Amino acid sequence: MRQLLLDLGAEEPQTLDTFVIGQNAELAALLARVDARAATDLSERFIYLWGDAGSGKSHLLRALAAAPGARYIGSDAAPGAFAHAPQIQLYLLDDCERLSPECQIAAFDLFNQVRENGGALVAAGAVPPAAMAIREDLRTRLGWGLVYQVHGLTDDEKLAALTQAAAARGLALSAGVLPYLITHFARDMRSLSAMLDALDRYSLETQRPITLPLLRDLLQLEDARTQ
Repeated sequence: MRQLLLDLGAEEPQTLDTFVIGQNAELAALLARVDARAATDLSERFIYLWGDAGSGKSHLLRALAAAPGARYIGSDAAPGAFAHAPQIQLYLLDDCERLSPECQIAAFDLFNQVRENGGALVAAGAVPPAAMAIREDLRTRLGWGLVYQVHGLTDDEKLAALTQAAAARGLALSAGVLPYLITHFARDMRSLSAMLDALDRYSLETQRPITLPLLRDLLQLEDARTQ
């Protein structure tokens, strides 16, 4: 029961609707068009996203991966995952700065195949293409199309998003719970939202209101679990 309570990896699948937009309104609108058209008849065939860890790049790519004819390719994928296939119209390359030398070659070939045969490709990395320490031909391909920085949320934006999420769940939070959470736990919204769900479950399990002492207790349990 306690393991289930603290299973912070068991969140709902990422979607474009659950991405907290913040300062990324233009990018969110663009990716909504990509998702709606399932990569067919796209003028934006190559898109590159960059930003700090936790800014939401992987969230966006995995959300797009749910579309028909889409394929998500992580940095730990084998070179064969980059093979072009006629039924795939949207390729999603994550953590490009971590690609092995073999996968960099495969990714370069995939860019060329998409350009020649149609479809679209959205890639993501920690830094802009020009600053990425990868082979030059792939770095050039990453900069072919539109390049967007994914801006992380400010603390005020995180507080607003979590407050809205708590209200949607019907949770009554004592003052200070959310400010303490965002300064004493993981900073990305996926983890923060998962902890909000865990707080709800822990409150029900212990029959205690969601107060700062309850949050501290839960964070201690989580620390003990991960050590």
